[in-house]
Amino acid sequence: MTRSSPWLPAAEALALMQVRPQTLYAGVSRGRIRAKPDAADPRRSLYHRDDVQRLAARAQGRRSSEAVASEAIQWGEPVLPSAVSTVAGGRLWYRGQDACALSIGATLEDVAGLLWECAPPRLSSDEAEARDGMPPLQAGLRALALRAAIDPPSRGRSPQALRAEAAEVVSTLADALIGKVPASAAAQPLHARLAAAWRRPRAAPQLRRALVLLADHELNASTFAARVTASTGASLAACLLTGLATLTGPLHGGAARAVQALVRQTEQSSADAAAREWLAHDRPLAAFGHPLYPAGDVRCAALLEELELPPAFAALREAGERLVGEPVNIDFALAALAAVHKLPADAPLVLFALARSVGWTAHVLEQAATGHLIRPRARYTGPAVAQD
Repeated sequence: MTRSSPWLPAAEALALMQVRPQTLYAGVSRGRIRAKPDAADPRRSLYHRDDVQRLAARAQGRRSSEAVASEAIQWGEPVLPSAVSTVAGGRLWYRGQDACALSIGATLEDVAGLLWECAPPRLSSDEAEARDGMPPLQAGLRALALRAAIDPPSRGRSPQALRAEAAEVVSTLADALIGKVPASAAAQPLHARLAAAWRRPRAAPQLRRALVLLADHELNASTFAARVTASTGASLAACLLTGLATLTGPLHGGAARAVQALVRQTEQSSADAAAREWLAHDRPLAAFGHPLYPAGDVRCAALLEELELPPAFAALREAGERLVGEPVNIDFALAALAAVHKLPADAPLVLFALARSVGWTAHVLEQAATGHLIRPRARYTGPAVAQD
């Protein structure tokens, strides 16, 4: 095992961490250390060097409050208490229920009821209008911004009132993202409305499953941003606007676009050549690996079990997993879903935003109930300042 390898055998990992084997295995089971079988001996495991070094540094005495807070922001310990969802034992749980199991038959509306702790709400209206050429994301941001400018603050209002408004706000976003649909589909669940808007009725069952799997993912970047906004007492629309704006980043909801670009390169040359070119330009392969799922993203596995991958996707998956040593994740599955059903290029982001709006809302409701302002301190690294 060379020093440049990102993977360590157990002996080296234990030496770095200076712990017993049980502690190393516990780190893997809790999703803090990524692990994979050793190709030379499948009975043994290899452990990701970055994760091992991070935990080793933490154990070597960096326990000041500022060190703990800094680590927490970067894939460290949880920074906020939440009962909405968690990743544990390599599985995603929505209020104690297995999200993958829920995705077999539940709708996004069912999950909204579970996460919001109420009856499944209706998340659509009869007043959706055509976007007149406006891209879905632009329409969604605009619709939320218009509401954010006039809706009342969340602070000081009852949970019942906030839940009722939450259904209205999510419906506003859904109408903007989906646009006008045939009258026969207007009152249908969101996955059916999407299938009608995209004229892909056969895709409806897999769209339903994708929406359920994407509904929440504990404190990811967009959810944390939405909770910070909620902690100020801002309106529900303002909180969802914050989440949606954060989701647009290429390291978050935009990762599927990078997969689509890799597939195009694969079709022009080969999967191996495309993957190697990305790596040669110091670009990590999009949609491979996930820190919370050392054994593989269970959401991805659940969605792909119903899809027959197109040849370019299958080749890219094989080449990427071989070169990077990490399995594909949910962003890969979303791009594959869009390709299989010939959905619009922005379909993965639309699915992500529509589904995650339910999770953002659950976290906003939870944060509003605490009445606490989220206000971290900064670790100043600028020019020296005079101290009296």
